[in-house]
Amino acid sequence: MSVETAQGLTGSRCARCGNVAYPAASGCQRCGSTELTSLELALKGVVWAHTVQRFAPKSPPYVPPAEGFTPFAVGYVELPDGVRVEGVLESVDGEDLAGAEVVLVSTAPVPRFATSAWIEHSPRPDIGRTGAETAAKESAR
Repeated sequence: MSVETAQGLTGSRCARCGNVAYPAASGCQRCGSTELTSLELALKGVVWAHTVQRFAPKSPPYVPPAEGFTPFAVGYVELPDGVRVEGVLESVDGEDLAGAEVVLVSTAPVPRFATSAWIEHSPRPDIGRTGAETAAKESAR
């Protein structure tokens, strides 16, 4: 079961072999140990692999927006914690996502990561930024 916090994503680390898992696991996938500790995962990572979802997923569970389906990028983000997290990828149209650095911008209903260019163009000035980054951007205006 996945655990999301206001800060980010929570995974688990095996006390025996050090394997990291997301979502948090009750047993280690590598060695089978049940000695796991909770681990707050990094907020930034690198796109490991991606594709574009060009047709609406099966409904339910997907609920298309009122304005209709729009293609979106999905992929795996490799975090420095040693785990890859699947999520939606936000980027500026035409931006190359291969190996792009991204930051976690939301956790629900699924993890959502964004490039710095997308964050700069976001209508919400706080999305994907720490409090210090938001303050710096506001003072630069």
